Amino acid sequence: MQADPLASDRFRDLGVRTDPDGGVLRVASATATSMDLCLLSERDPSWIERTVRMQRDDDGIWSARSALLTPGRRYAIRAGGPDGPRDAFDRSRQLLDPYARGIVRIDQDSWRSVVVDDRFDWGDVGKPNTPLAESVVYEAHAKGLTKQLRSVPRAIRGTYAGLAHESTVAYLQDLGVTAVELLPVHQFASEQRLMKQGLVNYWGYNTVGFFAPHAQYASLTAQSAGPQQVLDEFKGMVKHLHAAGIEVWLDVVYNHTAEEGPAGPVQSFRGLDNSTYYRQIDGRYVDTTGCGNSLDCSQEQVRRLVHDSVRYWAEEVRIDGFRFDLAVTLGRDEHIVFTPDAPLLQELRADPALRDVKLIAEPWDIGLGGWQTGGFPAGWSEWNDRYRDTVRDFWLTDTVVTRNGGLARTGIGALANELSGSSWHFSAERGPLASVNFITAHDGFTLADLTSYNAKHNLGNGESNRDGTDNNRSFNFGTEGATRVERVLADRRRAMRNLLGTMLLSAGVPMLLAGDELGRTQRGNNNAYCQDAAVNWIGWNLQEWQEELHDVVRRLIRIRREHPALRPSVYAGEGTATAMHWFTADGVAMDEGAWTAPENRTLQYLAQAGGDTTLLVVHGDETRMRAALPEHPGVREFELLWTSADDGAAGLRSAPGEPIEIDGPTLLLYAGS
Repeated sequence: MQADPLASDRFRDLGVRTDPDGGVLRVASATATSMDLCLLSERDPSWIERTVRMQRDDDGIWSARSALLTPGRRYAIRAGGPDGPRDAFDRSRQLLDPYARGIVRIDQDSWRSVVVDDRFDWGDVGKPNTPLAESVVYEAHAKGLTKQLRSVPRAIRGTYAGLAHESTVAYLQDLGVTAVELLPVHQFASEQRLMKQGLVNYWGYNTVGFFAPHAQYASLTAQSAGPQQVLDEFKGMVKHLHAAGIEVWLDVVYNHTAEEGPAGPVQSFRGLDNSTYYRQIDGRYVDTTGCGNSLDCSQEQVRRLVHDSVRYWAEEVRIDGFRFDLAVTLGRDEHIVFTPDAPLLQELRADPALRDVKLIAEPWDIGLGGWQTGGFPAGWSEWNDRYRDTVRDFWLTDTVVTRNGGLARTGIGALANELSGSSWHFSAERGPLASVNFITAHDGFTLADLTSYNAKHNLGNGESNRDGTDNNRSFNFGTEGATRVERVLADRRRAMRNLLGTMLLSAGVPMLLAGDELGRTQRGNNNAYCQDAAVNWIGWNLQEWQEELHDVVRRLIRIRREHPALRPSVYAGEGTATAMHWFTADGVAMDEGAWTAPENRTLQYLAQAGGDTTLLVVHGDETRMRAALPEHPGVREFELLWTSADDGAAGLRSAPGEPIEIDGPTLLLYAGS
């Protein structure tokens, strides 16, 4: 058995560890000169019942033991230290333990740590361990997914328990997704600016503590019972999803904290060791996140905090995957330069305890050199924004251009690269599974809005429509927003099917935004981070077209599952079991002219893996045309599995060389035999 790389170093066992004689608190601070453990009253969370002086060892680890440090006990830390430009000590403040596994809020800016018991009855339920090549990810908000789901009892709608409810689980199983990726569920707070405006941080990218679940997503019963019950409800959610074969991935925010800029609230890290936790130059924060501060992962103490948090959620809470927000910040060295060799990125992937855990990077931040798609090390996957932009351009913005008499700007070659695993962006060593393919995500337009709005409509966010990107690569097909014009509605729905079909039939790891399978709208808001309201919650009162769209997604996921040719784990090439062949509309092999001609909007993509053969026909133009299916050794017949033009047309059989009619922008998928 390989030794645990974290078992014996100086940062071991930070936070509270309980035993029959009470508990021990260990806190890291390289710069503090004094530290106290404050044991708090059960009735008044600000009243200190007992203070225990903490002792510092030679490695800068402060510790204290108390027989009262048992599950359910509230506690805080006070720290003193130098008064330099890089420091922020104040011995009067009661601070959170950075490793607190239970957290309660006592007022707008004040939080208290709570000791919890990590024991939980998992029964015989284990992790699904779904191979990455078979994964279909569903990005969802823990509250928004079930807040309006009537089949869930009212008392637990919008909660961890609601997500674990049998009707929610049955829906996810029936849809066919293999993993739910939850927007941040570490305990978070709303920014001071939002609270002054009467708004909230709905998305949750503003972490208070990295080891405790966000209490406000638990049922009221659990919240009333305290952090222990909140944690148990969260674990129960994971257990129920795992029992159904569905993995749980977390969107995690280790790049900054809720302490904001230097004038922000002092809750934990700033008051304990501001000089170490936050990246600074001469006492000025270096902000590569746009959130007021950046955690300095060039510091061993900070890297260990992140690593321990990931370990805790993976081992104690049995989380299956992590999507790291603004992950470039995590890979910046002491010179603030990103490198794929950054210790944290390498250590997480090399940790035997995380061997089967999926690690996904959001490969950008706002600092110098912040766009790093394709730049992360082997063993990591990445959100592929190049995929998103190319697919949107092909099906949407190019349509705007051609309707105005111009030539499409996105060549068929660029789309082919994304369909086949994005080899232009990722090395052969990493392969197509390095790419998490998405058309939409929480940040930006929903799929329905992508095809209904040319511009953002964010006035409800309180920033005079200045927030949110203007580079949406969207198309409203002739009318901005809601309409009853049948031609416009038909074009939008065809476009949604083409976008979804492209994503679910591409090599790589597909990620579906929750609600896109139902045509959910945010009424043109492309930055609804501060809207905890129906505009952000999935609506379940469906019109007929929405039910049809749901069935399309369900069918495409099933087709993907049944055909390994659609989900290769390596790029096609000599010595691999994966093969790809490319043909023109006439069924002949593509030549250089066909790849680069801007007027060429039609492609046939034949993929083979494990004895399975599929043919994807792409026609990206609003014209009617005739194509000929290609001839290929070993293929005697093609059976139509699905087409975006007619959901009921499956089953039609055609011979190689046989002509087919294509009317308008269309995808057709065949199985070869």
